[in-house]
Amino acid sequence: MKKIVILFFLGCYALAGIAQEADKITGVWWNDEKTTKIEVEKKDGKYIGTIVYMIPEKYENGEPPKDDENPDPSLRSRSLIGLQILGGFEYDTKKEEWKNGTIYDPKSGNTYDCYAWMENTDLLKLKGFVGGIRWLGRSSEWYRTEF
Repeated sequence: MKKIVILFFLGCYALAGIAQEADKITGVWWNDEKTTKIEVEKKDGKYIGTIVYMIPEKYENGEPPKDDENPDPSLRSRSLIGLQILGGFEYDTKKEEWKNGTIYDPKSGNTYDCYAWMENTDLLKLKGFVGGIRWLGRSSEWYRTEF
């Protein structure tokens, strides 16, 4: 009976460690140009990222930029602030990366398959790609910051 109890607690401890590793991606990140802050959070078991800040130089007539490159004309007037640009990421413990995600590029209006990994606690690397071919794509580096 003692062995079962010990195994149970060891299993719980291991699961907590995995969850802690997976949650390292959460927080606020500067994009690689340091013009936009993205908040990454866990929602419904998956990780998403939402634009929460843009530097004032990006504003037009005192308003944040619009999603004017969106392929859907009805969405082109929405603000980029509050726009979810990352979605569906799941943590892969074996590869120590977040996979099966997507990233939306407001500059082009395109959405790409994406995966991400931590280079260190303050550097998140993302790679968007097309056609299921990971090496055919573009990388980005995000830097941890405060809200």
